[in-house]
This record gives sequence, C-alpha cells and structure tokens, in this order.
Amino acid sequence: MRTQPTAERVSLMLGLLVLMSATVPRYLAGGHDTRLTLILMALAVVALVTGLHWRLLALEQRRRLPALLGRLGLCCLAGLVGMGLWHAAMSDWLSWQLLLAHGATLGLLLHALWLWWSTESRGAGGR
Repeated sequence: MRTQPTAERVSLMLGLLVLMSATVPRYLAGGHDTRLTLILMALAVVALVTGLHWRLLALEQRRRLPALLGRLGLCCLAGLVGMGLWHAAMSDWLSWQLLLAHGATLGLLLHALWLWWSTESRGAGGR
C-alpha cells in the first residue's frame, strides 16, 4: 500500500530545511568545512525530496499547507525564545550561530509534537 504525501509531512520537511540552513552559520564560523559540505549536500537532497512531495500533494493538502507553515514559524520563534532563555539562565555566553541552530532544533521539535498531538486528538481515522 502506497501512502500519499500530506501537508504535515511537507511542513516537517520544510522545517528540516530550515533547521539544516540554521546550522550553516555555525559551521562557517567554526571553520568546519567537511561538515559544511555534508550539510549542504544533505540540504540539496532534502530540498529535492520536499519539492517532489509538494508536487504530489492533492489540492486539498496544498490548501492546508500555509496554515501549517504559519504554525512552523510560530514554533521556530518559540524555539528561539526558549533556547535564548535557557542559555541565558544556564550558560556563560552564547554565540548567535549556536542560538540559531538550537532554536531551530527546538522549533522543529515543537512543530512535530504539535502535529502529533493534533493528530492524536482527532483520532486515528480523522484525517
């Protein structure tokens, strides 16, 4: 049985692209050329797969995507604020590159949990 791409899946892949892009300044600042090359290659592959999934989305799913992207943006903002507060309370000093990477990671995690929770609250058959 083949599953159809969903707006939730595409929003998670776009969130992964945001997360991977947010790590680029950290690798540039640290001089980690090998890691930077690997993340850029992975970013290209995920972008290609995301584009293919978007093209396969049904019209109804495409209409749901802007709301999910707004939710992703809200989660990323909450992740930045949360990580900023965490690092302000728990560490001496934090570079903006590390804050960006950690905030994007927390934001994507919050978005994934929000999607999971909303799917669970609707029930297994309510898509």
